[in-house]
Amino acid sequence: MLAAKTLTNFPSSFPLICKNPNSKTSRPNSPNLSFHSLPKFSVSAVANSVQIPTLPDSLASDQLRVDVLSESLPFIQKFRGKTIVVKYGGAAMKSPELQGSVINDLVLLSYVGLRPVLVHGGGPEINQWLSRLNIKAVFRDGLRVTDAETMEIVSMVLVGKVNKTLVSLINKAGATAVGLSGIDGRLMTARPSPKAAELGFVGEVAQVDPSILRPLIDNNHIPVVTSVAADNLGQAYNINADTAAGELAAALGAEKLILLTDVAGILEDRDDPKSLVKEIDISGVKRMIEEGKVGGGMIPKVNCCVRSLAQGVRTTSIIDGRVPHSLLLEVMTDQGAGTMITG
Repeated sequence: MLAAKTLTNFPSSFPLICKNPNSKTSRPNSPNLSFHSLPKFSVSAVANSVQIPTLPDSLASDQLRVDVLSESLPFIQKFRGKTIVVKYGGAAMKSPELQGSVINDLVLLSYVGLRPVLVHGGGPEINQWLSRLNIKAVFRDGLRVTDAETMEIVSMVLVGKVNKTLVSLINKAGATAVGLSGIDGRLMTARPSPKAAELGFVGEVAQVDPSILRPLIDNNHIPVVTSVAADNLGQAYNINADTAAGELAAALGAEKLILLTDVAGILEDRDDPKSLVKEIDISGVKRMIEEGKVGGGMIPKVNCCVRSLAQGVRTTSIIDGRVPHSLLLEVMTDQGAGTMITG
């Protein structure tokens, strides 16, 4: 039997993970979220004195877990059967703990009926291997200068090492992943960048054919796609992973595109990390770019999101990959874990 105690003042709030899964507005301004700081709803006492059982600590922990699962149900119902494309990179790729968090989130989302597709780059890993081979990494305007020798290293590292490591981790966590590059099945056809004379084999996505992905997704596999693609002559190009993810999301008719980054999201004031913009539409984010509030490396990410929305992706999010389980926070809660951009 559980002990009971009398409360003359019933608690006015109780933790709840969600309020309305269909709401795309009114996200609280709280970028640093965890399952220990969840939104609250008001509860009115029905009597002056209420008998409530006191749970032992072990059962209280179990009860919290049950509450979290049951309160996730509306979000699971909303996204079940929907494709979400996740671009993976930054701190979440460099930290083993954060990497484990992302992998577990992907597998959990797959198990509850979502259809995740993971797209990745691997800049830090490429830099490590270039250093081992005494090849200097050169960047212009944030883009890697990729000569023939560097392109060979990029292909080996992204396709042969990073991609297969991620596939192995997902398989180990209990799902079934399949690793691909843009070259496989002509998934992505590349064209040279307009700045090819300066950047070398840095390319853009000319065309996407998702035919090879659809049977994998339909059979509950998790495609893991690296951002290397070839042109019609077979020449390989290094593609920006954000761009690759955005174009794949559009071609798949994805419900959501999520970009993991090393920042909290879009900030109203770039010098104030607490000024996170929780939700904004296309016209609003374009205005922020014009006003200089969005700049630097955030501009190509925002443009990627805007282009995806224009091609039919329902919502896009730029989230803080430094926050553990940021994927679950973004998909399974109202607050999210960054900035959501809507059409």
